[in-house]
Amino acid sequence: MSEQDNQLSDMNSECGSSEPYALQVTDNSMEPEFPKDCIVIVDPSGSCLNGQYIFVEYDGVRWFRKFEIIDEEKYLIPINNDYPEIKLDNSYDVIGIIVQKNVKRKVTHYN
Repeated sequence: MSEQDNQLSDMNSECGSSEPYALQVTDNSMEPEFPKDCIVIVDPSGSCLNGQYIFVEYDGVRWFRKFEIIDEEKYLIPINNDYPEIKLDNSYDVIGIIVQKNVKRKVTHYN
């Protein structure tokens, strides 16, 4: 078996791009609901609805925020008021929907 045969490639990977994955929250912008260092599960195949917690790329930056539609305008809303809300234009990409969090082994599910 050659060294090339041992390398994992996207073609041979059994993990699909639509599989849920875990991320660690690295700041306090979503506290108290999502404390710093908690783990969230991101579902990349979900569709984004008003009021959901999402992972999104906007203007070259990835954000974890609550998605809200206010007066037909779309916003990324932090829970912690020390952080500003972000008004979205149409150039954002939803990377995934937060479907679960784990804080010190206590699991909460989101729709």
